[in-house]
Amino acid sequence: MAITETIVNLPSDILQAIFGACDNYIKIIEKNLNVTVIERGNEIKIIGDEVNTDKAKRVINELAKFSGNGSTITEQNVNYCLSLVYEDKEHAINEIDKELICFTIQGKPIKPKTLGQKQYVDLIRDKMIVFGMGPAGTGKTYLAMACAITAFKNNDVSRIILTRPAIEAGEKLGFLPGDLQSKIDPYLRPLYDALYQIMGPESYQKNSEKGLIEVAPLAYMRGRTLDNAFIILDEAQNTTPAQMKMFLTRIGFGSKVIITGDLTQKDLPQGQISGLDVALKVLEGIDDIGFSYMTSKDVVRHPLVQKIVNAYEKYEASALKHREARFEKRRDFRNKND
Repeated sequence: MAITETIVNLPSDILQAIFGACDNYIKIIEKNLNVTVIERGNEIKIIGDEVNTDKAKRVINELAKFSGNGSTITEQNVNYCLSLVYEDKEHAINEIDKELICFTIQGKPIKPKTLGQKQYVDLIRDKMIVFGMGPAGTGKTYLAMACAITAFKNNDVSRIILTRPAIEAGEKLGFLPGDLQSKIDPYLRPLYDALYQIMGPESYQKNSEKGLIEVAPLAYMRGRTLDNAFIILDEAQNTTPAQMKMFLTRIGFGSKVIITGDLTQKDLPQGQISGLDVALKVLEGIDDIGFSYMTSKDVVRHPLVQKIVNAYEKYEASALKHREARFEKRRDFRNKND
């Protein structure tokens, strides 16, 4: 295939942002697209086959727009833009960047970072109940928390309720020191961490003492009616069908509910059906209920996490095929002997 060259001219500060520390970001582009990028002043030359040099140029131009808009380029941005260019959607990275949810206590903007996350946030804004499914690192809980705090600060709701099942609330918790709340707190720690980062510990403590923000295990929801609240049920894959029905029937007027879960990481006892699995089947097609399914493409943690998620998905798919093949063999054997 013929080797071609293409030239891109950009301001030096934007070029520096695109290249990254020790040229890390440009090396990612070179490795993924099999091109060579050479910097000469404000000009960069891209060398490779025609198709890949064009892709590299488009990625670099989109990252230049991203940086020019005042956003900081990260390794996740580079990798995601590279994945989008194969679908001719690289421009989406700048559309996504416009979707500001709120700021952390340190002033860092919280925004969706992938198309899947943007669709999830859009559903949260539009629907009364949203199911957010996806593997670890897709921002299910964090984005829901950001939307909850934004709604609370805007007086759209009068309180925030965060809950998750403490599935080991029996024997194992009994060996932990302290009272019941101390035993349960470790299971709620991810919710506290997100609250502290977005709202700040002092603001959380003040609102918590007033009863405006509540973090509690799912069992505490029984018998209550939750009006004018933003409610997040985290780790919903670990609920039983009875728990999920109980939770969904607590919802009152003026409330918004987000239910998050990872269908591949159930900690329920073997043979126990997940309440999330049942709810997804039962509630499908009901108006004002949204369903967001994020994938490994939406993972925004360290790039290695995305590779781990992909590896497990391939392994589990292969294991399922083997189980189905063994089942078919046993069935054929039984049919022959009948």
